[in-house]
Amino acid sequence: MQAIDQPFYTGLATRIFIFAIVVSSLNLILGYGGMVSFGHAAFLGSGAYTVGILSLEATKQIGLLPGTESAWIAWPAAAFTGGLLALVIGAFSLRTRGIYFIMITLAFAQMLYYIFVSLKMYGGDDGLNLTSRSQFGLGIDLDDDRHFYYVVLALCAATLFGMHRLVHSRFGRVIEGIRENEARMQAIGYATTRYKLVCFAIAGALAGLGGALLANQNLFVSPNMMSWFQSGSLLMMLIVGGVGCLWGGPIGALVFLVLEEVLSAYTQRWQFVMGAALIGIVLFAPRGIVGAFKRRGD
Repeated sequence: MQAIDQPFYTGLATRIFIFAIVVSSLNLILGYGGMVSFGHAAFLGSGAYTVGILSLEATKQIGLLPGTESAWIAWPAAAFTGGLLALVIGAFSLRTRGIYFIMITLAFAQMLYYIFVSLKMYGGDDGLNLTSRSQFGLGIDLDDDRHFYYVVLALCAATLFGMHRLVHSRFGRVIEGIRENEARMQAIGYATTRYKLVCFAIAGALAGLGGALLANQNLFVSPNMMSWFQSGSLLMMLIVGGVGCLWGGPIGALVFLVLEEVLSAYTQRWQFVMGAALIGIVLFAPRGIVGAFKRRGD
């Protein structure tokens, strides 16, 4: 508990829980749905920009709605934006398969990246600064790092619980069945595209919520949140943690972000060492860290 009183550890733990939410959302479509998306950062960035834009408009006192600086408005709006964007992108992307699906999700993410780079009214390539974190009420001050940490922790726990219920529900079983053999699921009467689209939208909404939290932690949003590099980082976190494992997202985010912090403290070439470490994890634990332990327990 003493670490909670140290800003660095509190900030790092908060960041890990935020990315645990985002990587878990990617796990829903990749690990359980079998949809390899290389544009998941688009939903993360859209959620972050939703909070940033609402905060900016509220500061100008010409907000789209009164009270848009409130977390009870801004965060659901970010999740809705991520889900709606995923619904639109999924409607096009799910018409394709394999490498074509991967490339079209990447193309959509890059389109959004360049759109926000060109929006000078919202900072363009320089990004957008937030003056303060969202207002939560109920005696909770999100500008206090400890309060913000506990709120993020609660949302992460709720996300994992919700995912556990979802993947063990009838919907989750259908999604896993589609991943294993889509033709057979179609033959027994399931509208597989509709199920995959709903799954894609749920993942987009969770990633949008993660983007809202990340924007609040950093007090800054940038088009780089939507870049292919960010999508690749999310994918790597999931592979390290364990694709198709409920705890794959949180464990992958923990290992990746802690390694990043530790290595960058010792060498400027930390990315090279990080790459070697991640390659080692993938080679010796191809199912990820969580998958390796599951194998031992079988």
